[in-house]
Amino acid sequence: MDVGLKGRRALVCAASKGLGLACATSLAREGVAVTITGRTLATLESAAAAILKQTGAQVTIAPGDIATPEGRAAALAACPEPDILVNNAGGPPPGDFRDWQREDWIKALDANMLAPIELIKAVVDGMIGRRFGRIVNITSSAVKSPIPTLGLSNGARSGLTGFLGGLARQVAPNNVTINNLLPGSFLTDRLRSTNAAEARENGRTPEEEMAESTRAIPAGRFGDPSEFGEACVFLCAASSGYIVGQNLLLDGGAFRASFG
Repeated sequence: MDVGLKGRRALVCAASKGLGLACATSLAREGVAVTITGRTLATLESAAAAILKQTGAQVTIAPGDIATPEGRAAALAACPEPDILVNNAGGPPPGDFRDWQREDWIKALDANMLAPIELIKAVVDGMIGRRFGRIVNITSSAVKSPIPTLGLSNGARSGLTGFLGGLARQVAPNNVTINNLLPGSFLTDRLRSTNAAEARENGRTPEEEMAESTRAIPAGRFGDPSEFGEACVFLCAASSGYIVGQNLLLDGGAFRASFG
């Protein structure tokens, strides 16, 4: 199926691995000219090589921390007029809110709320002028079902979601859509490292811990990052212009609700 994206340009943030890389790979497979960002040059180069091997597409890299003004400037210099923007950044660490200082909150907000807004501000008027734009924000299932130990992430990502809910309706008449992808548990390096730590704490092997973790997921497994990448393509497709301001939850059914 042709999703109508050949020749479009995409800026995919924090895409050197994990879900960002999956989105970049799926977009490249559809003929999109992809630029990826990441903090580590060597990891970015490896990611670009992996995308080339899987899709045959050359990828532009933009090293830098997307949570900083310098990182965003580098990304926009490499891809100044994207038709597609995929916002993504690593989540804040877990903890007890009693231990967090103002600086911790500001850092979380900078990475997971303010940086995406700054990037949208930089590119959205160009999208409006071209009458095509797809903005996809990778947030978290915690937006719908907060995780108590991830309060910094819960707060910052929920703030972003609330802001974008209004903005999405403002830009929609120009064929510019803003939607969010909410991942649950996907089989990424981050999940594997978290699983290994939990296994040590619980006196189990990593394999036993993985099996225990999947019991709470009706699908009976963790998500494959490639599934996430294809969901991103779906939201970016030329035929998806009527999907506006939505929060697409990909969690294997772990969030139990009939509505919402």
